[in-house]
Amino acid sequence: MRVIPVDTSAATLLVTKLPDVKVKDRQTGEVAVDPVTNDRLMVLELVFIAEGGSDMIKVTVPEKGIGEGLVMGSPVFLSGLVARPWESEFGGRTRHGIAYRADAVMVGTPAAARG
Repeated sequence: MRVIPVDTSAATLLVTKLPDVKVKDRQTGEVAVDPVTNDRLMVLELVFIAEGGSDMIKVTVPEKGIGEGLVMGSPVFLSGLVARPWESEFGGRTRHGIAYRADAVMVGTPAAARG
């Protein structure tokens, strides 16, 4: 599937759910890991505000990429954010959506981080 880079420079991102371990298999409790680095994956929820609207998104981030100081409502920025469309069929029903993945999430805004 195609991977699409996402530009968040004109958006405001706020934490709505703190990072939690991503589970690969709910029945066994198997934790999801990055296939290349073997780092444990985490999921957090953000509100993405841009162009007069907002959307809730879930973003997967390697555990090592979770910045310090994340609290509910804090503004954050994402490094290396990509969107990956997906589709699956289960029980005769087709589902589809967009999965978001970032290399890192840090408190603040990109301008503040650059100093």
